[in-house]
Amino acid sequence: MNNMIDISLILTYYLYIISMIYMIYMIYIIRLRKDCMHMRISAKGRYALAAVISMAECYDNGEYITVISISEKLGISKIYLEQVFSLLKRGGIVISVKGAQGGYQLARMPRQITVLDVLQAVELSLFEPTEDTVPVKAPEIEDAIKDTVFNALDSAVKSTLEIITLEHLVNKVEENKKNQGLMYFI
Repeated sequence: MNNMIDISLILTYYLYIISMIYMIYMIYIIRLRKDCMHMRISAKGRYALAAVISMAECYDNGEYITVISISEKLGISKIYLEQVFSLLKRGGIVISVKGAQGGYQLARMPRQITVLDVLQAVELSLFEPTEDTVPVKAPEIEDAIKDTVFNALDSAVKSTLEIITLEHLVNKVEENKKNQGLMYFI
């Protein structure tokens, strides 16, 4: 029985040491890269967000917006935006109408669409579960890494992205426009 307790204590201590080493390593990396600590969102995700924010800015007028007009306004390739809008439509973020007066419109009001909704529609790999690291040889380390790092990170990212709506982003855009209008140069 004492052997079992000793092994359990040693294993717990080992996991503690490993997690401390990992945390020290992460602090070191963060300090080295503190100016460039950003989540890696693909161009597709960034362009999708920019496009739907642009659409949300003029949501109240009820008009359909063409990919060409968004492409010109934002300086994004029309061909690339068409791929993005295909994913946004499939994800239920936008609806489309064909024809001379056609184009795209947000499927819901800007306050009902979150950044999480948009990114889930276009960033397929961003929300995939993390692959196992050492499940066979060290399942206790695997579980510690998953529980302490990856699950916590996934939860924090998801909870942050699901509270930011397009309405919040449009308000921030308007605030930025006002602040830029107040700037003057000597």
